[in-house]
Amino acid sequence: MRRCPFRVLTARRGPLAATLMALSGLFTPLPSALACTRVLYTAPGGIVITGRGMDWAEDMRSNLWVFPAGIERTGQGGARTPRWRSRYGSVIVSGYDLGTADGMNEKGLVANLLYLAESNYGKPEGKPVLSISLWAQYVLDQFGTVEEAVRHLRGEPFKIVAPRLPNGQEAQLHLALSDATGDSAIFEYINGALVIHHGRQYTVMTNSPNFDQQLAINSYWNSIGGLTFLPGTNRAADRFARASFLLGSIPRTVDRAYIPAVPDQSFRLQALASVLSVMRGVGVPLGISTPGQPNISSTIWRVVHDHAKRELIFDSVTSPSLFWVSFDKLNLRPGAPVRRLLVAGGRVYGGEVSAQFQPAPAFTFLPASGAPLPASGAP
Repeated sequence: MRRCPFRVLTARRGPLAATLMALSGLFTPLPSALACTRVLYTAPGGIVITGRGMDWAEDMRSNLWVFPAGIERTGQGGARTPRWRSRYGSVIVSGYDLGTADGMNEKGLVANLLYLAESNYGKPEGKPVLSISLWAQYVLDQFGTVEEAVRHLRGEPFKIVAPRLPNGQEAQLHLALSDATGDSAIFEYINGALVIHHGRQYTVMTNSPNFDQQLAINSYWNSIGGLTFLPGTNRAADRFARASFLLGSIPRTVDRAYIPAVPDQSFRLQALASVLSVMRGVGVPLGISTPGQPNISSTIWRVVHDHAKRELIFDSVTSPSLFWVSFDKLNLRPGAPVRRLLVAGGRVYGGEVSAQFQPAPAFTFLPASGAPLPASGAP
């Protein structure tokens, strides 16, 4: 039987065999490095919030960038690479100023790239090549909803090529999308085949194992109950279980015990604080290392996206910074300059910072060939 290279999953599957296979990953070292966590929160009144934590084995020298609409881009994959002009402006967080690790566009679509050791993108023969450094940006530039992105990407208009990062690590990543309606999708390449999990029920994502197995593991922990016992290590599967429990436990209405302490007694701000609390609750303390298990990395920053309000909150672990960017204060029209907020180097910010972005030449996305790369630790 010929294997279909693509599938879309819209419902949970948790047979006993999958659960047992997935649980076996709890007790053996995972084969590769680095981690992250992403959650999607919805509440009455159109409140939709995505939170993500970036766990990495070193300083990524991340900065924030404002990319207006109308930018001409290439997929950095050679002669047949995709080319496009951005329909929407976006605010993104870079990794090494070589690619988009996280961001939101002006329509409220959010893209998060997380590590997945099991990623295998297959051979690029026969299709245009897109460098993985542009995967998230490709989506932010062109689509306003998750449904639009899924409809386009399910046709596999390109093949992903993942060059090595400045620290020598292969860029084995999977992609999460969420939008202002609360829709969600997870994109993974497993054994060379694109797998898409599309549905509002997919609210948590971490790393290894692949998403099918993460769902099976979480079904096991759900049967025990988070108030009875939760796994406590910093492994991706344990963080998935804790994040799922915490996300399901935070309030979806005004919390009378705490709302007096929230600015303007705003439920929206209470919800943002709750999601940030979840992200902090599943983070890995700075400097944590586990001998023989390089897959354990410290949380270095967090981002919380308010889809409806179109605000991005950035929470640095390595400097005393928590600040936000309001899209309503930005010029994202075609022809506006690219702007950068320098975060690398321990800079400290607070409050709304849109006025502190400065015009700057856009960084060059890492090409699929992977060369050239700056030395690790370079400014």
